[in-house]
Amino acid sequence: MENYETVVAALDGLKAKGYTLDFNIAFDKIICRDNGLCLNPNEFEITKVYRFEGDTNPDDEDIVYAIESGDGSIKGSMSSAYGVYADNISSDMIKKLSIHHQ
Repeated sequence: MENYETVVAALDGLKAKGYTLDFNIAFDKIICRDNGLCLNPNEFEITKVYRFEGDTNPDDEDIVYAIESGDGSIKGSMSSAYGVYADNISSDMIKKLSIHHQ
């Protein structure tokens, strides 16, 4: 797996590999605001995870996810803060995202 120094580098690297959609968490689903596409936790897989920890600043803590639909026709990425800055999300979404941190 590639190692990226920054969140921006990870997002750019994924985009170059075809992960062109930009997803955001919306409590119990992920949404692509550019085209209105919504995916529930059972409709996508996380194929790669990149975790970034700030050395001195908690604002630098972030996770980048590479996301694909079950059939591989939809590919995108999502970044999300963790810890005290984490988004408010459903328990199903927490399970989906945390499976890939082990």
